[in-house]
Amino acid sequence: MSRLLLANLDPAITDDEIKAFLAKYGFPPCKEIHHEKNESSRPGALVIFEDLDPTQLSKLRERIHDIHWHGRKLSAQVLRDRFS
Repeated sequence: MSRLLLANLDPAITDDEIKAFLAKYGFPPCKEIHHEKNESSRPGALVIFEDLDPTQLSKLRERIHDIHWHGRKLSAQVLRDRFS
């Protein structure tokens, strides 16, 4: 299982839009998406992939990090477990 943190999303972005965006850039289907529930100026979402290891996800992440989407510069970061 791997986790991708997307930051600086438009607050109106839906799960379906995130899934379509990631599919466009070659990501496999994700297991779940969790949106941040705060009033941050850089809202984000945690995207969880079940059958993707962090190394593969890091390579895919390069395709979308710092890309402009919905009028915002998207930040993408692979979250790693400390003791894995």
